Amino acid sequence: MKATANGSALDAEGFVLAGGQSARMGTDKALVDFAGRPLIEHALSQLAGLGLTAKIAGARRPLDTYSPVIPDEGRGPLDGICAALEVCAAPLAVFVSVDMPLVPPSAIAALLQAARVAAPGGVLFTLNGFIQTFPAVIDRVLLPALVAELSSGHSGCLRATRSAAQALNRPLRLLPVEHLAQADICRDAAYLHPLFWFLNLNTPGEIFAASQLLHGKARVI
Repeated sequence: MKATANGSALDAEGFVLAGGQSARMGTDKALVDFAGRPLIEHALSQLAGLGLTAKIAGARRPLDTYSPVIPDEGRGPLDGICAALEVCAAPLAVFVSVDMPLVPPSAIAALLQAARVAAPGGVLFTLNGFIQTFPAVIDRVLLPALVAELSSGHSGCLRATRSAAQALNRPLRLLPVEHLAQADICRDAAYLHPLFWFLNLNTPGEIFAASQLLHGKARVI
């Protein structure tokens, strides 16, 4: 398989889901500053760390100065996933959420590697036994079934993805993130415990709290 200059195979593309209304933030959260950069830059960096071409799915405001934007109909994250899969030329699509800057690229790389090895319908993390909706790797073969789920009014990403995968007999693979962290497969440069990786930053208070984590408050090594 052909590889890029940094050794990443051209079997996957990356997408940032940025279609939320940002009602609790009070402004477009994609452009909110966190640790000196807007959240959209953090999300794009997570994918760039894997050597992936990245696009932005479902942005409510112009973000094309950062990366190409794929419009959707504003029906939630599943709508953004379907819009992204429609334009995805690779068999695998890697999805990150614009409001989750604490997920280390090494964790996303572990998801992608699991998808390459086992060929499931998709790969997600679990944390303390609970499935984490994002980040996610989804096989493009699920697109028709996901569109059907969305058209039926089933807009929940996790439910729709599981149903689509089961319908095609390509069940999701779930990776316990704690095991990967303990094995040093997923390494966080800020030494944050995996409990913090999946925080969604939806309010100014949550932005502040996450900033405190990066400055050493409540840090667990």
